[in-house]
Formats: sequence, structure tokens, C-alpha cells
Amino acid sequence: MKHIALIPGDGIGKEVIDAGMKVLDAVSEISSFDYDAELFDVGSSRYLKTGELITDEELADLREKDSIYFGAIGDPKVKPGVLEQGVLLKMRTALDLYINLRPVTSWHPYVPLKREVDFDIHFIRENTEDFYMGAGGMVGSSGGNVGIKLKRELYELRLSLDVSSEPPEEFAFEIGLLSRKGVERFADYAFEYARARGDEKVTLVDKANVCTDIYGFQRRIFEAKAAEHGMKLDYMYVDAMAMAMIARPETFGTVAVPNLFGDVLTDLGAQLQGGLGLGASGNINPKGTSMFEPIHGSAPDIAGKGIANPIAAILAAKMMLDNLGYPETGGIVLNAVRYCLKNGRVTPDMGGKMTTDEVGMAVSRAVLDQRT
Repeated sequence: MKHIALIPGDGIGKEVIDAGMKVLDAVSEISSFDYDAELFDVGSSRYLKTGELITDEELADLREKDSIYFGAIGDPKVKPGVLEQGVLLKMRTALDLYINLRPVTSWHPYVPLKREVDFDIHFIRENTEDFYMGAGGMVGSSGGNVGIKLKRELYELRLSLDVSSEPPEEFAFEIGLLSRKGVERFADYAFEYARARGDEKVTLVDKANVCTDIYGFQRRIFEAKAAEHGMKLDYMYVDAMAMAMIARPETFGTVAVPNLFGDVLTDLGAQLQGGLGLGASGNINPKGTSMFEPIHGSAPDIAGKGIANPIAAILAAKMMLDNLGYPETGGIVLNAVRYCLKNGRVTPDMGGKMTTDEVGMAVSRAVLDQRT
């Protein structure tokens, strides 16, 4: 029996997670996978009523679960960044979800490229460091959350870069940080993952030609880890990688990417495979509780209309099954999704006529049809 935490969240998150749960129920009927689920009321509705985001008690409860199945977060009535930092980033930090895994797969006939090409890129994104640590602020008339010494140093740096005769009154900054521990465990996971899926190499994406200190540091550690794991290592600058993903996606396998660039490239990858409605991800702690979610947002403009695409949430459930030690069962879900996509059993965003619930039921039936 696996114990799963459910956090549907906001907007369409509730609808797509409900569809995913139908698929998990179908899977449990035909396999050895068995589970129970506990619902966690985390999201904008509670925040607007009580001011609570996610509590320490809830985080402690989540650590005791085998996995977390997450929907989406976000509401136009809440200031941007409040829910994202107070829920998602806090969970990533508190649960040490230092790997973000996002497959980018050619889901034909929905790939928007002019030529038909098969690809299966697995992005491994470092999830807790780089420029997503909240280490920033403003200096000047509207700033003030910076120590006096750091203020002075940043101000002097800004003056040295400013070509105008007048000194700037204020400016903003964001600091990126990579630790040796963080990069080493990121690299270890990437090489181990690549070997497990049969890849001979890892492609490391960065911008080391400009950010020489932070990404040069990362490169040195990856080079040492490549030798340690007996694997090959390639490099791509992030701008070149964005172009190559369109021109030759079939040439990439396991791709390691720091946090900020990973956020951008994996959304490009989602569109490349057919849209955000097909993008699933895992926020992984290899030695603890991991969280699985669709990569799309809460889409409040279509919430409640029954047209949200649940495939990403269903594929996130497939990733959760893999992570929990049921790869064959995850394969059953994958086959069911392939069948429904091939036969047009999809929502309007993909050219179909089915509702969110109907797609969930169609995938569930395709799962049950694989009963042996």
C-alpha cells in the first residue's frame, strides 16, 4: 500500500487531478499497485480566507507520504509570486526536491515540426539553486532589504557599469548561487539516470561563455563526475540548445540544465511535443518524498468549463508510478495515453471534442483493456 498526498491546488488543477485519479484507480484494478490518498487543502482559496500558504505541520505530514500528486497553483486574486514562492518553492526547499525531471517526447501527430521526427529528451533540471533562490532585492529609494555593506558594493558596481553622467537612484538585482554539494548531487543523478536509460552521455546546458564563474564551476564538477561514472559529457550553450531543439531534437537524450534555463527550455520542449497539456514533471528527492505534477498553470480562464487537458496530469501519474517502483504499471498508463492520442480521444486544445472527465475515462478504459 502506497500513501499518496493529493494537492489539487487551484483552477484546473482540481479537474486534471480528478482525471488522473480515475486512471490510478484503473491501474490498481489490474496490477499489484495499491494506494490510499489524503487530500491537502493548499492553495489560493485557503490563502484568501486565512492567509495560510503551507504550514510546517503539513510539510511534516508530506514527508511521511510515499509521494505527492500535485495539480496547479495560482489565482489572479493573489499577487504574483506569493503562492509560487510560499507553496511550490517552499515545498522544493523543505522536502529537498533537488531534481526536476521533465520528459519531452514526440507525440505524433501533435508535434508542430514540418518534418516527422521521433525524439525522447529527458531534461534533468537542478531544482533548488541557481537564480531561483530568492536572493535578490532593490537598492535605492524603494529598496531596503539589503545589508548596508552589500548595498554599497552593489551600488559601486552599478556606477562602474553606468555610462550616464548621473548616478542611478535605484536598481534591482538577483543573485545566482551554485554550491559544490548541490552540483555534485545534480551531476550524480544525471549520470546515473542516463546510464539507467541506456544513454552513453549527458549534455550539460549552460551559459559558461558569459557567466564564467558560476557555470565554469559547474562544468569542472560535471567533468570530474563524468570521469567518476565512466560516461561522456557534452556541452551546449542555452541559446544554441534552444535552436537545436527545433532543428535536431532527435540528437538529444539525457540533458542536464541549471534551474533558470531549465524552466525556459522545458516549456519550449512542452510546445515541441504538442503543447503544455502534454507536459509532465517530477520534483524528486531520490532518498525522500517526491512530487509529480503537470507543468501547466492553473488556467483560471477555463477552470470549471470541463475542457482542460488532463494528459499532462495523467503522464505525471505515470512518472509517479515509475518512481514508486512500478515501471511496468507506468508502462500500462503510457500505452493507454498513446492509444487515446492516436485515436483522437482528446480535449479541444488538441483538436478533439472530449471533456476533461471524458478523456480521463477514455484513458482509464484503455488501461483496463490491457488486463491480462
